[in-house]
Amino acid sequence: QEQLVESGGGLVQAGGVLTLSCAASGRILTSNAMAWYRQPPGKQRELVAVISSGPRTWYTDSVKGRFTISRDNAKNTMYLRMTSLEPEDTAVYYCNAGVYSSGKYYPQPDYWGQGTLVTVSS
Repeated sequence: QEQLVESGGGLVQAGGVLTLSCAASGRILTSNAMAWYRQPPGKQRELVAVISSGPRTWYTDSVKGRFTISRDNAKNTMYLRMTSLEPEDTAVYYCNAGVYSSGKYYPQPDYWGQGTLVTVSS
């Protein structure tokens, strides 16, 4: 069964750097656009960054200039490098495979990872 597995979360101080990884099995990574979502405590899941096969990228305003999404098709892995981390970035981060079309990302419900927790202390 094709799946996505996130890793790299942890506890970091404000201003710190963390890189998340999303390992994909099968052809998920090469056949789809990929995205990172996050769900802060007590809040809804939100889209953070998208990378298409182009690769085109998109970021939500709150992370522009601080986060970088990338993909390594040879390693079947997607990354999210997070710098200048803020306590507001504390969340469970999920990767997803989907479709990116006309500036909108459509997540595929079958392609969610289990999530990795990022905690940023002030």
